[in-house]
Amino acid sequence: MTPSPRACEAPTDGPVRTCVGCRRKDTREALVRLVVDRAPLDGTLRVVVDERRSLPGRGAWVHPDPRCYELADKRRAVGRALRITTAVEHVWQDNAGRA
Repeated sequence: MTPSPRACEAPTDGPVRTCVGCRRKDTREALVRLVVDRAPLDGTLRVVVDERRSLPGRGAWVHPDPRCYELADKRRAVGRALRITTAVEHVWQDNAGRA
């Protein structure tokens, strides 16, 4: 029996996550983690980059590639992955180059 094509593309070293933009699997180190944070001044919700990958709560993973960010935004995948139903500020797009 031959393995499925998707099984062949998953990396084997370390934890594997799925990019919410392109839906490809990759290692944690190759992806950026996004989380929901509450703005300190006005209390609004915003999606931010979790640089240390240790903030509490649900996380959404995306490749640090503008195409993946665009796909994730177009498909509204970040909101679904984080289970957000309200509109949020997308601070993560501003930080795409840093991560």
